[in-house]
Amino acid sequence: MFILSSKPLKLLAKALFAGALTAASAFAQTPSALKIAIIEGFSGANASGGEAGFRNFVWAVERVNARGGVKLPASAGGNQLLQLERFDSKGQTEEALSALRSAIDGGARIILQGNSSGVAASLIDAINKHNERDPARRVLFLNYAAVLPELTNEKCSFWHFRFDAHSDMRMAALMDVLKDDKALKSVYIIGQDYSFGQAVGREAKRQLAVLRPDVQVVGDELHPLGRVKDFLPYATKIKASGAGAVITGNFGNDLSLLIKAAKDVGFDGKFYTFYGNALGAPAAIGDAGIGKVVAVADWLPNVQTAASEAFYKSFRVRYPKPEDDYVHMRMQLLIEALAQSVEAAAKQGGVGANGAMDIVAVAAQLERASVTFSGQTGAMRAADHQFQQPLVVGMMERQGTPGVKFDVEGSGYGFRVVKAVPAAAAEQATSCKMVRP
Repeated sequence: MFILSSKPLKLLAKALFAGALTAASAFAQTPSALKIAIIEGFSGANASGGEAGFRNFVWAVERVNARGGVKLPASAGGNQLLQLERFDSKGQTEEALSALRSAIDGGARIILQGNSSGVAASLIDAINKHNERDPARRVLFLNYAAVLPELTNEKCSFWHFRFDAHSDMRMAALMDVLKDDKALKSVYIIGQDYSFGQAVGREAKRQLAVLRPDVQVVGDELHPLGRVKDFLPYATKIKASGAGAVITGNFGNDLSLLIKAAKDVGFDGKFYTFYGNALGAPAAIGDAGIGKVVAVADWLPNVQTAASEAFYKSFRVRYPKPEDDYVHMRMQLLIEALAQSVEAAAKQGGVGANGAMDIVAVAAQLERASVTFSGQTGAMRAADHQFQQPLVVGMMERQGTPGVKFDVEGSGYGFRVVKAVPAAAAEQATSCKMVRP
């Protein structure tokens, strides 16, 4: 468990990096604090992704608490600090479900998770059942990275809110760049063998057929999630296929090892990725990625606005180590939207004495939340609880080239924005039939 309060930043940082992972060694717990539990794989194959998410939420929570916390009326106990607790799922579904039970028993009413769509689907199902069975302890699930489209379509839930663009939205942004590559004649699709990787492959083929029917799919392959240590056999097949580009939703080690292996076998094509902009990938690719690796995101450090630059610089002040350089704008918007929604619910009587929240009232405000932070704007769509926001597509380049002021993780490489997709253009239809309490 990890506790955050609004103590001075210097003291807070000292505790953070000293490994104060229990309530006894952290700061005094505020009785009326709003407890937020992040359930993530902090060990296992994608531990770096879990830690990256946690750092983002630490920073976001610090910012809210530094301004006094969530503003509540005196009748609700006054301002309420945010309290962040971490639970290690080890990247496993059963561990995540056990962590959910522990988090609820410990008083958490807001659950954060994102680094596995399979885990997210199981959490949604468990939370649906819990909230029906135990209405006095209802919880909300705020999803920051699990992008399987069905989670806000046929499996949508009133208790689940997604703040990342789902994979079909991300694929459409990538295809907006790929379709203009007139020299491209063939692609190789490769992904992780679970629901998300399978969905990426299906949508890549569907969108190619519509936008670039002249492009041939010369490979369509899935591999075990997080268990491949040597991608050379896969890279050899990719090169032998004659593909001009690779499309992949891989993340973490599955991405960096794949791209490194492709470099080692001399593959000279482009990589159209969902997550090629960090977590070791740019450094692993090196010069071979210049003008070759394409990544889609809700935001990139080299977005050319003064507000964006100030935002990124402030994150690097908070986390100066190069290996900690993985910042997500959407996670900041998530915490801002949560604070906004709790405050709005309180004004309508949705927060009682001692900060006791009516979760239904908070959810009703969250599904109409509209937030702006550091120049980035987004709004929750009530119909399916899918956050609507602009997307950007970046091309990997050497730091210092035009449009690449900032590199990634001290690698010397950054991403130049080559396409900005407005929120209205990124939006897609939903099949959700929302059931409200």
